[in-house]
Amino acid sequence: MAHKSTRLESEGAEFLVLGHLLINGVATYKTYTNMPGYDLVATNPEHNTSARIQVKSRWTRKAGGFLIRRFDCDFVIFVRLNLDGVSNTNKAPDPDYFVFPASVVERVHRREQMPKFILKDLADYQQYLNNWALITTFLA
Repeated sequence: MAHKSTRLESEGAEFLVLGHLLINGVATYKTYTNMPGYDLVATNPEHNTSARIQVKSRWTRKAGGFLIRRFDCDFVIFVRLNLDGVSNTNKAPDPDYFVFPASVVERVHRREQMPKFILKDLADYQQYLNNWALITTFLA
């Protein structure tokens, strides 16, 4: 079976995060595609602060983690797109957004040949689900 390209879904996840932050009043910008370490920059112009955000996404709702090598960011947002089982007649459930400080992911990620972060390696990972306040507090 051929490898499924998820490039479009990955770009889409970045725009989903970007849109969510913008709708909630956080000025956020997408970086150029070759920017290593992060995909988005959230800002607070009043306080002259910024947060570099790396977006990781997975196609399936069963995804329990993601590959990660670089930690040149302040936050890692894991987006489970929940697209498995979706057809023209059935709608996908809303994506899951886990908003992690990069230091948390770096502390518990598995340093193997293919470095990865597994949700269940972090006992309280559910507290990061839709926890956008971590970013707004960081920017304040």
